[in-house]
Amino acid sequence: MTDQPLQEQPRPLRFLTLQQVADELNTKHNTIRSLIASGDLPAIQIGGRGQWRIERAKLEDYISAAYAKVRIDVARGDLEVGGTSAPLTPE
Repeated sequence: MTDQPLQEQPRPLRFLTLQQVADELNTKHNTIRSLIASGDLPAIQIGGRGQWRIERAKLEDYISAAYAKVRIDVARGDLEVGGTSAPLTPE
């Protein structure tokens, strides 16, 4: 056994840019701006030049809430698919 120091894993970022969140959710930057404007995704503004940051924990809360909403919608048979309201049925 050798006495090599343990490799420290990089600490995940606490705050993410809008682009990082968009990449994480595989969507567009403007979609994230809309989620912030609607109040669905909490964010903070840094400085006065429109630099927004989203706390990773808030993003995870948003994702969990989105999954919960889908579960409720599926249970009610009330899920919008492709722009039309249609029940979700297994294939």
